[in-house]
Amino acid sequence: MNNKYIIEFKQLIKIGVPIFGSQMSYMLMGATDVIVAGRASANDLAGLALGTAFGNAIWFFISGVIFSVTPIIAQLYGAKKFIEIGKKLREILWIALFLCIVIVLIFTNLDLILDQLPTNKGITKISGDYLKAVSIGTACFTIYTCLRCYSEGMTLTRPIFVIAFFGMILNIPLDIIFVYGLFGMPALGGVGCGIATSIIGFLMMVVLIIYINFSKNYKHTKPFSEFTPFSFETTKEVFKLGLPIGMGIFFELSMFSGAAIILSVFGEIVVAGHTVAINIASLFFMVPLSIGLAAATRVGNLIGEENPFQAQFAAYSAIYLCSFTALINSIIILVFGSYIVSLYTTEIPVKELAIALTLFAAIFQLPDGVQMGALGSLRGYKDTFAPMILLFISFWIFAMPIGYFLTNYGFNDPLEAKGMWYGMIIGLTIFSFLVISRLRWIIKKTLKFKISESHQLLNQ
Repeated sequence: MNNKYIIEFKQLIKIGVPIFGSQMSYMLMGATDVIVAGRASANDLAGLALGTAFGNAIWFFISGVIFSVTPIIAQLYGAKKFIEIGKKLREILWIALFLCIVIVLIFTNLDLILDQLPTNKGITKISGDYLKAVSIGTACFTIYTCLRCYSEGMTLTRPIFVIAFFGMILNIPLDIIFVYGLFGMPALGGVGCGIATSIIGFLMMVVLIIYINFSKNYKHTKPFSEFTPFSFETTKEVFKLGLPIGMGIFFELSMFSGAAIILSVFGEIVVAGHTVAINIASLFFMVPLSIGLAAATRVGNLIGEENPFQAQFAAYSAIYLCSFTALINSIIILVFGSYIVSLYTTEIPVKELAIALTLFAAIFQLPDGVQMGALGSLRGYKDTFAPMILLFISFWIFAMPIGYFLTNYGFNDPLEAKGMWYGMIIGLTIFSFLVISRLRWIIKKTLKFKISESHQLLNQ
């Protein structure tokens, strides 16, 4: 294999391993919520699932704007503009603070929408109360995410992992205490997961602020050295780059939320079984996701260094590495699916359905892994608008309508949960082809510009 690819594999792994640890920690927090709430009751699990489906889609849509920090900082870091990095961070923190207020207002009033759903009122009550409980923590995670992306853009991924890991560990006893009512606390069921998450979100935000302020790793960027006022120019840059990222994530997550809503009419067993299967798929997706996020940093650094040829190798390396890890994930799910499901639930009907859906979760890994390598690389190039459009086409023009039809009607009989999974897999497959085509076009455009620029310099 070409040595340049080997070099890029090593770089992606170096950046990506701590990111994987961080992302796995975030997912394990969610998995802990699902397991603890699921063992309380199917209603608590269904209520939590519906609440997180809404909450995650909205949070990623709003705070997805902040994900633009990674490519912005990565390119500045590659260009060695360290003082400008600190200034950008302070300006973007104003945006993050505003988004925190918006998130709290929305989360505390989402029960007005949930009450209108054709879902068991016991489930929607749990969902609404959970969203109120988790609102403050979600706001704290927005500030934390801004600082996290700043750190990861400079390839400082290990401190983020350490903080996330300890947050995940602390989340376990807090979930148990608030869900089951230990140490004199009332038993809150699924709502208790929201309180635990808020405590964790606040602590992680505070610890990261303190670490960045005192660690020598960040001193050259002077992140908190002075007061910087709100900047309309930076706000325009962040929203131009980040709003498509947020919209794209929203289209993807709202597909999962839409799936939960469509399936909710079939009762708590179907919703709970689907939730377990999608959680398993999401947990395994953390590997290619981490590589994709590492690609955004690596490609961004190389573009900042004005080295588009190496950036090309980095982008293709990310796709190859994501594809390989996705294949391994699929094999593991197929072999150990029933054992993994048993960790989530003890209710036989939920367990049987979730095991049946693990076949789809295994297939799901392949297109989902491939697209993440390409999508992460495109973020490194600061190309976010076109991927947003491709996500909308793939998920809302194809995945959701196909899934809805197969779930409720099918070609002979309604396929229920399986129909929704068919639709999602089709949508992801379409997107993986489209986003790779877009990446190839962006690479050719960037290389053509660099070659043209070099010729101009030679002719001067």
